[in-house]
Amino acid sequence: MNRRTILAAGGALAASALTLAACSGGGGGSGDSNHLVLYSSMTDNDLNVFTEIVTEQFPDIDIEIVNGSAGELTTRIQSESGNPQGDMMWGGLDTADGDRYADVFEHWLSEHEEDLLPEYRSPNGFYNVDHLSTVTFAVNTDIEAELGIEINGYEDLLDPRLEGRIAMADPTSSSSAWNNISNIMAVYGYDSPEAWDYLEALLDNGLVIVSSSSIPFAGTEDGEYAVGLTYEDGIAALLKSGASHIRLVYPEEGTSASAFGTAVIAGAPNADLAKDVITYLMSPEGQAAYAERSGTVRMTTSADYTLEYLPPREEITWVERDVEWLTENREAIVEKWTELYTSRNGG
Repeated sequence: MNRRTILAAGGALAASALTLAACSGGGGGSGDSNHLVLYSSMTDNDLNVFTEIVTEQFPDIDIEIVNGSAGELTTRIQSESGNPQGDMMWGGLDTADGDRYADVFEHWLSEHEEDLLPEYRSPNGFYNVDHLSTVTFAVNTDIEAELGIEINGYEDLLDPRLEGRIAMADPTSSSSAWNNISNIMAVYGYDSPEAWDYLEALLDNGLVIVSSSSIPFAGTEDGEYAVGLTYEDGIAALLKSGASHIRLVYPEEGTSASAFGTAVIAGAPNADLAKDVITYLMSPEGQAAYAERSGTVRMTTSADYTLEYLPPREEITWVERDVEWLTENREAIVEKWTELYTSRNGG
């Protein structure tokens, strides 16, 4: 029994030391009908729970996981479109993507669309929207105490004592970073002078752009950064693992969530198996099982479930996110962000 995870880094693949719990039965290449190749941007905690609940439903399945950022994985899928090597992608597929990946995913939805909350049903006919990613700050409580500050919202991040100690992934390639930019737009106004003034001030306070979506929360836990602009699942997974000097902060000005999905890769070697797995993941039973087993991820189902490591929705201050506007203007916003970042950092 062995299942392996392969990391996708900078477009090249490197073998990972991480090995997930395995199952019997598969192990072959694309000719093995029980062998599922999953491309995923989800955390180790997410992937462990995924493999647990999926192998309980499909005892003979063998899952090979290619892990990387949303940008890395979609680029890889596009490059392999003439000869697909993967079967499905899970995570990093933001509903604000619109139809930008329409050519590389099969236009197929599970039978459970009507079981989802209406606002999270597929916007494009090929993203099966299964979970939410809410914008949060990871705060290192040791550094916070050492600096003598309390970090509760966006304005606190402009404190000079935090100069060079705040991290965010790259919005040009990371779905979590785009999620954070989207929330800043929702709080300060879409493409408004206030939003861009805030982003400029954040860069002037030494915002560090890092290469991976996991670095803002993992680096904050390690003490490399005081604050990581990230998402609740990543921080909650650390809390689940026993981390004691990090806290999960919802910006007091308000937060919002991106809805993310899973999709079958067009021409996938084992598309039927991928569809079976996605159908289970999208079912009320699968959604509740995943949520309660992980304890760290909000799902899109209308079914009831409880989360051990996240506060109830009603305890959080929310702002409304204009997904349609973000979809239509994403390219222009990323381009403007890149120009602003380059003007502050050279290159």
